Amino acid sequence: MEFTTIIYEVSHRIATVTLNRPEARNAFTLTMADELNAALLAADRDDSVRVVILRAAGEHFCVGMDMTDGEPTVGDSDDPDWDEPATRVARPLTNLNKPVIAAIQGAAVGVGLSMTLPADFRLASDDARFGFVFARRGLFPEGGSLWFLPHLVGLAKAKDWMISGRVFDAREALAAGPITGVHPPEELWPAADALAQDICANIAPVSAAVIRRGLVAMAARGNPEAAFSIDKQTISYGFGTEDMTEGVASFLEKRTAEFTGVARAVVARFPWLVFSRE
Repeated sequence: MEFTTIIYEVSHRIATVTLNRPEARNAFTLTMADELNAALLAADRDDSVRVVILRAAGEHFCVGMDMTDGEPTVGDSDDPDWDEPATRVARPLTNLNKPVIAAIQGAAVGVGLSMTLPADFRLASDDARFGFVFARRGLFPEGGSLWFLPHLVGLAKAKDWMISGRVFDAREALAAGPITGVHPPEELWPAADALAQDICANIAPVSAAVIRRGLVAMAARGNPEAAFSIDKQTISYGFGTEDMTEGVASFLEKRTAEFTGVARAVVARFPWLVFSRE
């Protein structure tokens, strides 16, 4: 697929997806939604990719839906093949078998913020501004953010931000939890790259896949019994893998581990890791 609103690059086991409409402050369009979907699926299918970085060119990450674009956003909710635009990004991000780092600068409002919530790390520049501004536009939250945000920050803060629709800064976002690190603007991309390189060098891809998807799968369970059952399956499997042997050996030998396990292969063993559309 030839991309017109994003840039997709793979280098040193890191897939970097860059929103690339800086002249429009990376305002979100249907084309961008579909291109992000395609890029994320490509990264997941590429077994050489260990980590995905989601970032944006220019001064702003994404100022929300492009209200001047003219593309239709209304679809048939009864059509099982139709997804609203933000979900086209949030669903593959949720189901990705690779850790995801979002690097956010400038404005990230509306879909520009909600589509990043399934990421595992959200780094921000210290001048970043955030807002779930849907109610101020007569709109509704999208991209599964009604589920993700309260799980990340708690119900009270989710209500504060979503019902008021107010804009808040990086300091407040860091304190509440959705932002995991704040950096000067010129250090944001290097910080994301450094985190990605550390994951590539030291984290077993199979372990990362089970952890990131297992945490989401367990978030809606009312007690830990479901997790106990899952642990029984994963631990018995894990002790027989080459990655386990390599991880222990590298620790004892004080060297970097060379993990060879393939994330997609292990996910197929555990049906509870595969989220349905229902």
